[in-house]
Amino acid sequence: MKSRLIASLALGALVVLGTTGCAMLSTQATTIPYSPSDGVNIPDSGPLQVRNVLIVTDEEGVDGNLVAAIVNQTSESETLTIQWGEGSSKSTEKIRVPANSTVSLGTEENEPLLLEGIDTKPGANLPMFFQSGDSDGILFDVPVLDGSLDYYGDLLP
Repeated sequence: MKSRLIASLALGALVVLGTTGCAMLSTQATTIPYSPSDGVNIPDSGPLQVRNVLIVTDEEGVDGNLVAAIVNQTSESETLTIQWGEGSSKSTEKIRVPANSTVSLGTEENEPLLLEGIDTKPGANLPMFFQSGDSDGILFDVPVLDGSLDYYGDLLP
């Protein structure tokens, strides 16, 4: 009887340890960086931080407006180079960001950047290249949204 009780307790302890030990081996979701908004944050784009980037377009998706916040925390003015498209239809835009400031595209102070001929429908992603300073730059998929949400209605091209 006594050995049966000890065996039951040991088995119970093993079950508890086995089921609680799983969390030790898995990655904590709260430690994984993510963009908690509709746009994306562009990693490794150089000295400039490019945040909450998205494109707003109409149903046809021919042209789109780029919306973003570009942050310069350095003591010198920096330029962000953005490219999209392929081959002969590749387009390039440069945005100058003063030292220790933020340029927000798609606000009352700064109009969104018009991307002509993107031919990308809402719900898809548009590959775009971002580079600043001496960095190699990064190719990143930017989400394309439509004006179905009220707060994007004013940003349609």
